[in-house]
This record gives sequence, C-alpha cells and structure tokens, in this order.
Amino acid sequence: MEDIKKIAVVGAGTMGHGVAQVFAAAGYEVTIQARKKETLEKAFVGMRNDLAFLAERGLGRPEDIESIVARVSATQDMEEAVAGADFVHESVFEDMTLKQEVFQRLDKLVPPDTVLATNTSVMSITEIASKSEHRERILGTHWWNPPFLIPLVEVVQTEESDPEAIEVTMALHRAIGKYPVHCRKDVPGFIANRLQHALWREAISIVERGIADPATVDASLKFGPGMRLPVLAPLENADLVGLDLTLSIHNYVLRHLEDSHEPSPLLREKVEKGELGFKTGGVGFQNWTPEAQKALRERLLDFLSKAVRTLKEEGRL
Repeated sequence: MEDIKKIAVVGAGTMGHGVAQVFAAAGYEVTIQARKKETLEKAFVGMRNDLAFLAERGLGRPEDIESIVARVSATQDMEEAVAGADFVHESVFEDMTLKQEVFQRLDKLVPPDTVLATNTSVMSITEIASKSEHRERILGTHWWNPPFLIPLVEVVQTEESDPEAIEVTMALHRAIGKYPVHCRKDVPGFIANRLQHALWREAISIVERGIADPATVDASLKFGPGMRLPVLAPLENADLVGLDLTLSIHNYVLRHLEDSHEPSPLLREKVEKGELGFKTGGVGFQNWTPEAQKALRERLLDFLSKAVRTLKEEGRL
C-alpha cells in the first residue's frame, strides 16, 4: 500500500472524473486520460462542482478544492497517462470490444505487477481480460454513481486473479474512504446489481400484472422495507426474524414471484414507444415535469450526503 503513490484513470466521463476526484482528495497524484480534449475540460469542471457540493454539505472544505484539483493532471495519450502509475483504473464506455482493446494496450504499457482495474457494472471481467497476457493482475472495481458519494466498491476477482492483487485493491479503496466488498466469483451483475435488478424485475411485474400502479410500488418500498435497509439488510433481517419464519414465508410466496429470464414485455413496450423516462421529456413508468426531475435529483444528492456524513460520524467509513 505504501508503494502506491500515483493513480492513472483511463476514461474521464462521469465515473472516471469522479474516481479521479476521490483519489486526489485522499492525497494521491492522479492522471486522467480521454481521447477528446472536451471530455477532459468537462472533467475538471465536474470535479470542481462536485467538490463545491461536498463542501457546502460539510463533507469537505472550500479552501481545499483547488489543491485537490491540482493533484489531477490530464492527457489524451494513454501511454503518458499510465507512465509511472502504481494502480490503473479504467472507466471507458461499456463496450466489450473497446474494453478488451484498452486492457490489451494497458497490459503492454505497465509493469506486470501493476494492478489493472475495470469499472464495468455488469460485464465479465474474465472476458475483458481474455485478450491480455498478464490476466492475473486484472480485476473489477465497480464504483457506484455518483462515485464521490456512494461508498460501495465491488472488487471482483476472476479464477486467474492473484490474491495479492485483490488484497492491495481492497486496502487501497479502504484507504480512500470507500467501502470495498470482495466478490469471489465473476458473475454477471456481481453482487449489488444482481440484488437491485431482482427487485426491479418484481417491481415492473407488479405494475404489469395490474397489482399496483408505479407510484404505489415505489412508495411501498420507500415508506416500508426500504427505510430499514441501511441498518437491516436482507440476511440480517432473516436472522432477526428467524430462519424458520423465513423458510415458511419462502415456501408460500416464492412460487408467486416473477422469475422470468427475459425482460418484461411492458418494459420493451415502453422502450419501443420511446417512453424512456427523464431522457424523453419525463415520460416513463410515471410522468415527470422538468421541475419534478430537478427536485428528485436534488433530493437524492442531499439524502446521500446526509447518509455519508452519518456513516462517517458513526465510524463506519
């Protein structure tokens, strides 16, 4: 850990520049790389805005913003970006061919003991690494959006991963204030997205079957079991109420839950009609005015800020 001084971040979009910001705020020298100059320029605007947002909410100091940003340098050249890097994080577009090409090149540019981490949210790390020679040092590090607020980082290993690379990656992310978890198998969706999309599948199914409308489904979660999730997660809850009760409930209810291996026909219909949600004027499962869209985004960021501050105060981060 003490040998890691410089971080390279390949890809400077929303996730890339957010990752760079977190490492820089923790005192690391960071180089970000993107093919377009405009992407890099936007990255620095984004970092300053995000740091100002954190400072306004007591999660940073305004006087530190410029010194943090000064630790980040930018280049359009990948070789220059990774020169001397002790850890490389990739956050390019979610395209398998592109990621394979990036890792093939990175594998040749940095020493064999330098960890190469991909920020894919669902793609196979094994497949991403398949074209590279030193596959043992390639891992997944799935950060969640917004990366400067959500603590979770899923560290995903493959069957070829070097245990030392996993250990170094876990320790590094703890050192920058993240909450890394070790996903021991390279499976689609890793851990958290598998849980999230199982929930989404059931939520859409409830609407599709006419059991409840979209607003009611969301409210039922937000004002019910969702309220206790930050303190009482599913397996903790099962232990709390008793595994015998959990088994009894599952014996009755599981056969009635959605178990389709294909996306919902309702979801397909919405997409085919161009009803994509915020992307298309606010028409999706619900109808959102511009004001409602803005209010939801602001409410989410405020809630996450308060949650992070609470976790820090409790010593859990």
